[in-house]
Amino acid sequence: MKATQRDFARGLPSGAANCSIFFFCGPDEAGASAAATKIIEGLPDAGERFELSGGDLKRDPALLGDEARSGSLFGDKRHIMVRASGDEAHDAVKALIETGDAGGGDAAPVIIIATSATDKARTAKLIEKRKDGMVAVFWPPDLSSVASSVRSMADAAGLRLGGDLAERIARSAGLDVRLAQSEVTKLALYCDADPQSPKTASVEDYGEIGAATEEDGFQPLVNAVMSGEVARLDKEIRRMRELSLNPVGLLLAIERRAAQLAHITAKLGPRGSLDNLGKGEKAQLGIFWKEEREIRNQLGRWQPRKLDRLVPRLVEMHRALLSNSQAAELLLAQGLADITRFAAKR
Repeated sequence: MKATQRDFARGLPSGAANCSIFFFCGPDEAGASAAATKIIEGLPDAGERFELSGGDLKRDPALLGDEARSGSLFGDKRHIMVRASGDEAHDAVKALIETGDAGGGDAAPVIIIATSATDKARTAKLIEKRKDGMVAVFWPPDLSSVASSVRSMADAAGLRLGGDLAERIARSAGLDVRLAQSEVTKLALYCDADPQSPKTASVEDYGEIGAATEEDGFQPLVNAVMSGEVARLDKEIRRMRELSLNPVGLLLAIERRAAQLAHITAKLGPRGSLDNLGKGEKAQLGIFWKEEREIRNQLGRWQPRKLDRLVPRLVEMHRALLSNSQAAELLLAQGLADITRFAAKR
């Protein structure tokens, strides 16, 4: 069967409980991973996770069936998580299905994330018409769809989000639904909210605990790039790779900061100063005390004429990442280096 991105935004798709093979594809790795998490959380007994790579399965197609029909190390249930590129898992999935149809016995649930494939891939064709299989393709989300997901997360956590807070959280997470879920969870803890005792969260609440303070989020790299900190860039690029930060999500965070600087510049006018803004005005512009020093510095570096040159460059980078997902991390690193050097020039 086929499911859509919208199905997963609403929760667990209908029929998922009857499936044991899942193929999540498309360029939005964050969305595919979040969907995989929902599937695993929805299993009656997920048990132990056993991870395989597409390369493992390409070298040994029988490995998937062997592991899916093997018991856990501790004799418990297990599920198999596969991260593949394109159709690397095709032969392994075909063997798993054929042995199962021939009476090979029950197999553990198999979840495959193949972000460089589409629903036209051979692996998808093997699964999509089966009652025990599910295929879903995930495209980079837009702000409204992620904001809608944030509202659903907040409802489940007992949070009421006032104003445009759902969109603010979505933007802060770089439209990465995994980071957005982390932000909602933190905000619920901060507000002492739960489904039995709902609480209303304000923009100011989120400003105190938002993604800008996270060491594992996008913001340290965003600040290094937009502040022209050439010497710090290598460390931040290395951190990006170590944490497997989503390249498209990270670029969206850069785009968001560029748009924020343009908005602030227009608000201040040619002779304005951040010092003339009140706390409420700063909050409306997304300027909170933990980020004010960096934003002040970046405003000095990105005059309107430089921002005008930055925007087309970001659009070009965005298109390149979406059209070449396998090299996205390298393309992003090269582009960020160029932007950092440009920001360093006074």
